[in-house]
Amino acid sequence: MSEGLSFTLTEEQEVFRRTIRQLVEDKIAPRAAEIDEADEYPWDIDEVLVSNGFAGVSYPEEYGGAGGGAVELCLLVEEISRWSAGVSLIPAVNKLGAIPVLLGGSDEQKRLVCEGITNGEHRMSYCLTEPGSGSDAGAMRSRAVKDRDHWILNGSKRFITGAGATDLYTYFAVTDPEAPKGRNITAFLVSSDMEGFSLGRKEDKMGIRGSPTREVILENVAVPHSNVIGEVNGGFGLAMRTLDFSRPTVAAQALGIAQGAFDYAVAYCSERKQFGAPISSFQGMQFMFADMAMKIETARLSVYRAAKAIDDGDSQVSYWAAIAKCWASDVAMSVTTDCVQALGGYGYIREYPVERFMRDAKITQIYEGTNQIQRVVIARKIFGRA
Repeated sequence: MSEGLSFTLTEEQEVFRRTIRQLVEDKIAPRAAEIDEADEYPWDIDEVLVSNGFAGVSYPEEYGGAGGGAVELCLLVEEISRWSAGVSLIPAVNKLGAIPVLLGGSDEQKRLVCEGITNGEHRMSYCLTEPGSGSDAGAMRSRAVKDRDHWILNGSKRFITGAGATDLYTYFAVTDPEAPKGRNITAFLVSSDMEGFSLGRKEDKMGIRGSPTREVILENVAVPHSNVIGEVNGGFGLAMRTLDFSRPTVAAQALGIAQGAFDYAVAYCSERKQFGAPISSFQGMQFMFADMAMKIETARLSVYRAAKAIDDGDSQVSYWAAIAKCWASDVAMSVTTDCVQALGGYGYIREYPVERFMRDAKITQIYEGTNQIQRVVIARKIFGRA
């Protein structure tokens, strides 16, 4: 999008969208149902993204990335999500894990992460949620104790997207139990090959299948001081800023899910006949699709408004990100439910992809902060409390 108020992408961004759309339709679409059914990480698709230069989208060129910003990342995630929400989490989760490093890390950490993700050597996850702390992230129980030139980390994180497929983890732990809540947490760069690192069971999920979700467990893991991300005891602010920067990506995923379901349902209803006519000719069906179109297009505006806010360094990123994430994910759930309804009994059968889109949509209302939390963020801005 160009400088100032604009509702169009640049020519370069349009070319980027067309390029990734073609790749998705050629390589990802034929595998989407199989990936969902098998629920195995699609290493072949991961390699396709790396070899075609898409793994490095939105990472600074100065640190070995492919360049681009939040708008380009949202375009990438939206286009992949039109066919496979699980696959879209490959770039989305890598970036989620990398954002704290990009915001507060050392030059050495930034180069390790940006070059590694771009060339496929590394993949990242973000470890914030714990069994007893979800929305209340500041109540985490993970602990880090300083021991000479190392920190000794103990704790476990729950629902970690990508865990097992990723090898680098941004892990948050309490480093000063006596300090006020929110001023006692530090971010660490943890590697899966560190002694004491282990994974819990792989969760059997309703949606976003093909993207592993597991518990990350640290037992006396020695992390060098050079792996501290940002300032000691400054991790909570880093975690919250990270979510502001990553929520538009989740919104883009939700948008892509809604668009994918909508496109399929439009084609189906144009062909399906009842009472001697295509069901798309019935006014009740037309109104349903008109409502879905309005929701999708306003979701698209919110997604790219938030992405542009990130790229512009807008001080209101938190507000725009919360609106985009909340609205787009609610739209995804609403639209996919209506698309299942539009297909009737066929919509409930796995042979048709709309039921998969509906299953995938639900998580977008939950992760990266539930939509109840997004409404809290928005309301605080409205009433001047943030």
